[in-house]
Parts: sequence; structure tokens; C-alpha cells
Amino acid sequence: MFRLPFRALLALLMLAGTVPVRADELADAQRLWLAQRRGEAVAQVEAALKKTPDDLRLRFALGVMTMELGQQARARALFQALTQEHPDLADPHNNLAVLQAAAGDLDGARASLEQALRLQPDHQQAQENLGDVLLRLATRAYERAAQGPAPTTPSVQNKLQRTQSLTRDLNLSH
Repeated sequence: MFRLPFRALLALLMLAGTVPVRADELADAQRLWLAQRRGEAVAQVEAALKKTPDDLRLRFALGVMTMELGQQARARALFQALTQEHPDLADPHNNLAVLQAAAGDLDGARASLEQALRLQPDHQQAQENLGDVLLRLATRAYERAAQGPAPTTPSVQNKLQRTQSLTRDLNLSH
């Protein structure tokens, strides 16, 4: 599965040069989240955002929290806005890609990950996620090749079986 662990949230919270965040409110929200009081954590971040609606770290935190809570549409809207307003940051592109891939938009996910990697070539999570997306794209290509009008070659069938097996083993199925 595409990964965006909560540690990604913690890493972004260290961003320098962003709009000042009320550190105590964000730290409180993090403690609530880690204590499995997730609804309270989200409420804490939302309340802080009412005071500082443009705060990048709070908005990113809310995106990660809503994503982890399964609120994909809301998380996608948050990350899409962040990529538009802060196109120079890799993390929102990576997170948007995770949501795009989960929704089956592999081409969009690939584009988002490639943008993240243009911005930050050493972004390990984006590298891993791009590998996952490329594997799924390869599987899709082999599936299409196998469905063509001409009989499929043994090499296409072999490649298809191998990519499908690897996709299953890595838990990357659609």
C-alpha cells in the first residue's frame, strides 16, 4: 500500500520559514493524536486554523489527520490546495499522490510524485511511492497487452504474472 506514515506529519512540522504556528496548539494536537484521541486532535487543529487560516503546518497536519481518518475527499482537497499555494514543497505533492493512487488515478499520482522528486530528489517516501505507482502502471500495461487482438506472447504472460504477483505481495492491489 502507498505509505504516508504519521511521521511524515511530524517531519513537516519542522519546516523552517513558514507562517508561524502556535506551537503549543499543534503540540497539543499531536499529543491527542498519539493518545488515540483523534477527534479531539482534529478539533484542536481546526480551532487553531480559525486563528491562523494560512498556517502551512496546521493545514498540512489537518490533511494528514483527515487522510488517516479515511476522509479522502477532504484530505485530497487540502493537499491539492497546498500544492497550488506552495508549489515549491514536495510533501504536499507526495501526499496528494498517495490519495490519487488510492483512488486509481495512477497517471495523476505519477505526475504528482515526479513533481515532488523534482523539488526534492532525495525524498525517500516519494521515491518509494513512485516505485509502487510504476509497478501498478506496469501491471496495467501488461494487462492491456494481454487483452490485445493478437494472441499474447509467453513473455507478456510471464511479465503480467510476475508483476501481478509482486503487486499482491507488496499489498499494492487496486
